[in-house]
Amino acid sequence: MQDILLARLSWEQQQALNNLAPVSIKLPAGSNARLDYSQSPPVLAVRLQEMFGCTTTPTIGRGTAVMLHLLSPARRPLQVTQDLESFWQNSYREVQKDMKGRYPKHYWPDNPLEADPGHSLKKRRSD
Repeated sequence: MQDILLARLSWEQQQALNNLAPVSIKLPAGSNARLDYSQSPPVLAVRLQEMFGCTTTPTIGRGTAVMLHLLSPARRPLQVTQDLESFWQNSYREVQKDMKGRYPKHYWPDNPLEADPGHSLKKRRSD
């Protein structure tokens, strides 16, 4: 159905639609994550480690903040937020403590804002 609807739009209209409502967002780790538009605001479900180094909540359209579902390595929700900055400052420490115990082979830095984003299963040598 999506292809049929898109075919009715001109190239310029398709580009405008993609700018206002992109299918996916490029993550700090370099990969792309699909947005879920079945809810309002749209949801971006992503592993927590892929957001390391990101200080602000991603936005779409004309500045609409997406709802972040920050996931564990097992892709289970750890935190749901529209304020990533507040999460790093307030809730991350508790999540970090819990996740270090559950997933000791994963990278859980003390300063996630300066950490390299990624989804490495092994701890960095500096840990």
